[in-house]
Amino acid sequence: MPTAIIADDERLMRDQLRLRLNQAWPELEIVGEAKNGDEAIELVGQLKPDLTFLDIRMPGKSGMEAARAIGAGTNIVFVTAYDQYAVEAFERGAVDYVLKPPEAERLQVTVDRLKSRLAKPKEAVNDSVTAMLSQLAEKMAAPKPTYLQWIQASIGQDLRMIPVEDILFFRSDEKYTCVQTERFEALIRKPVRDLAEELDPALFWQIHRATLVNVNAIEGVTRDIRGRHLVLIKGKPDKLEVSRSFLHLFKQM
Repeated sequence: MPTAIIADDERLMRDQLRLRLNQAWPELEIVGEAKNGDEAIELVGQLKPDLTFLDIRMPGKSGMEAARAIGAGTNIVFVTAYDQYAVEAFERGAVDYVLKPPEAERLQVTVDRLKSRLAKPKEAVNDSVTAMLSQLAEKMAAPKPTYLQWIQASIGQDLRMIPVEDILFFRSDEKYTCVQTERFEALIRKPVRDLAEELDPALFWQIHRATLVNVNAIEGVTRDIRGRHLVLIKGKPDKLEVSRSFLHLFKQM
């Protein structure tokens, strides 16, 4: 039976990854958990797991530093919220990397790769990691998308140029899209589906077919008496409904 440890400074993320792994790979035994890189290094030395899931950002030693210290003592999968670390992750000898929050479909791909790696001799594994690194480096070298920096919106008879970081949320009706900032509300004719393609997805989450919200404006999530999930906005009475298809965005909160 293959064994693994999970290293992440957030307990909820450890619990979620353990749950997802149990669903995708019931035979995998999680033999230990660590809250930081130092604990991960110690556990690998003690338990000699086949696999180690390392969060890249942890207090004390980071996942990258822990991987350097662990060396070839285990097969490493990096867990991160930022895919710009992917190339460095593979340079550290990682089998794969998983983006937070771990999604079932993507994690299944990782599980399949891990099973394949455990079944191969080390020489073949090194060749496959080199090939993955080459492919990923090409992908990461591709031009970065350019996102909207300003929104031109109407306030009465006036037009206003609004920096996107000042916008709390966008909410559409049949004809217009409301642009809400801390100080005022404006209107544009562009629908949310178009805005979702033009705004930085790391800054604006689509939580409903008619709603985009600035992640920095989210105070929390609650439920109403009908069981609907509602996003609370900092300093505002607005409650924005979250569609079921977008609930996965809040699993890490």
